Amino acid sequence: MDNQALAAFLRTRREQIRPQDVGLPRGSRRRTPGLRREEVAQLAHISTDHYSRLEQARGRHPSRAVLQGIARALRLSDLERAHLFSLAGELEHDPDRLPSRVVAPSTAALLDRLGDTPALVVDNICQVLAWNPLAAALFEDFSALRAADRNVLRRVFLSPDRDRATYGITDYRRFVTSAVSYLRVATTRYPDSAELRSLIAELLAGSADFARLWDSHELLIDHHARQVFRHPQVGPIELDFDILTVPDRDQQVILFTAEPGSDAYRNLQLLKVIGLQHMDAPA
Repeated sequence: MDNQALAAFLRTRREQIRPQDVGLPRGSRRRTPGLRREEVAQLAHISTDHYSRLEQARGRHPSRAVLQGIARALRLSDLERAHLFSLAGELEHDPDRLPSRVVAPSTAALLDRLGDTPALVVDNICQVLAWNPLAAALFEDFSALRAADRNVLRRVFLSPDRDRATYGITDYRRFVTSAVSYLRVATTRYPDSAELRSLIAELLAGSADFARLWDSHELLIDHHARQVFRHPQVGPIELDFDILTVPDRDQQVILFTAEPGSDAYRNLQLLKVIGLQHMDAPA
């Protein structure tokens, strides 16, 4: 815990928050910029003495709950929140859990604006967190699945319908090796995660294919490649995909694109029209 740096950070952030930003009356007799210490303490649901001592670099080590309350009271951004926890000598996330699966509003808005591009957000254990309509048309309607079943690894290795679970991807071996590699990397970042251990145990018990790949210790992660999807409604679609890391989160945005004017691009436009409907449905 860096007491001096933590105190300076809290003080400068408090001075930058206007009372009206947090629903407090502005008043006319304020002698200091921003919020008062007692106001921050009230918003954070901690004692004024505890907060004041932190700003004076003489406080005891704050708990995670206290840090969360202060971050909320000071309206900290994700980056500022992470910095606060770091200054206090704390991990922002519990070591036995995975990072938050909350998708940032800006990332969700980006997916909505990509009308001609299938796009997904996944976390570091291949859990699908968000998607746009064209991604649902290309892969499947993730909203119809339970949250646990939106894990790509569960879909691929434990689903009784392997063809549907792999979405018609032709280079199956490379696809699953990359997915398992993400899981392998996650074990080094979150070695004490009970959820992660449970997922690996479930996959080992339920899939001999996963067990063989896991025991091989093969590591392959593609951030840019090309893959062919054999879609049941429009046929083969050859797409480039790019994986972009979301800053400050263990999440990736996966974008699937086609060359304008190509057959793949026209097939994507067709998928955009039919959406999740079945082409063989009665008129």
